[in-house]
Amino acid sequence: MTLDPAFVPEPTVAIDGVTKWFGTKVAVSDVSCSFGPGVTGLLGPNGAGKTTLLRMLTGLISPSEGSIAVKGDWPRAKPAIYRDIGLVPEENAVYAEMTATAYVRYAATLSRVANPAAAADRALAIVDLRSEADRALGGFSKGMRQRAKVAAALVHDPGVLVLDEPLNGTDPIQRAKLIEVFRRLGDEGRTVIVSSHVLEEVERMSDRVIAILDGKLAAAGDITAIRAAMADIPYRVRVETDHRRELAAALLKDSVVHGVRIADSGLVVETEDLARLGADLPGVARSVDARVTVFRPEDASLESVFRYLVRGRR
Repeated sequence: MTLDPAFVPEPTVAIDGVTKWFGTKVAVSDVSCSFGPGVTGLLGPNGAGKTTLLRMLTGLISPSEGSIAVKGDWPRAKPAIYRDIGLVPEENAVYAEMTATAYVRYAATLSRVANPAAAADRALAIVDLRSEADRALGGFSKGMRQRAKVAAALVHDPGVLVLDEPLNGTDPIQRAKLIEVFRRLGDEGRTVIVSSHVLEEVERMSDRVIAILDGKLAAAGDITAIRAAMADIPYRVRVETDHRRELAAALLKDSVVHGVRIADSGLVVETEDLARLGADLPGVARSVDARVTVFRPEDASLESVFRYLVRGRR
């Protein structure tokens, strides 16, 4: 029996038929999925319902319908579970007058960590903020404040880490370091749920994706499997060659080619069978004396998944 890709075999977080409405607005509609150890990307455009889902997961708000369990219980029903949850909210609010050290120690104290000072020092080291630890948060850049928030979420060593748009405002170097941290935490066996509307971020952070669109579960699984399931959406392949027009005409005769567009120094080829096109291309190129220097699928990635999900909304 094949497991539904929206679910994992031994979940630490289980969401069952969850709906949330605010007045007449439905923010999340009948979502069922689960999360386990490792990094899972929660993908969706702004306003898709990601933040609402994460707030329900962490017990900040209640579902209108359905149920959520973190390690067997909903946090609001069993507050002890909060000790094993770390949350980085999307909101940028911090205590501006506090130093980074004081802020993270405060989080440790609230979580009843035995040695708040040592725990804060470890958490700040993880996000590479020890050298700035005695500066007030009000003087930090947005990216540095994000790192301080991550340190505060990690200070009590949680098994479940919930990150809502954690890379907002970070520069490329900070972003790379935090992505490395998240992946390492997942490799350690923690359940890391990372929400983002930035496709590249999700693809770099996680192997498994839960995609939310208009408050509903739109797709789930690893990126390659989701793309392979899009049988009605042809692959696009970049082919660079010294004989563009001749190769384009020859490729159009191949039964697996849906279309060819000449672009810049190469071609964009649409095909229903990526492997077959790769096998056919050398022979087709030889037939027109063309030299192929690049063969690169352009959309066997999260970008194509996202286009597929949103195409019906426009």
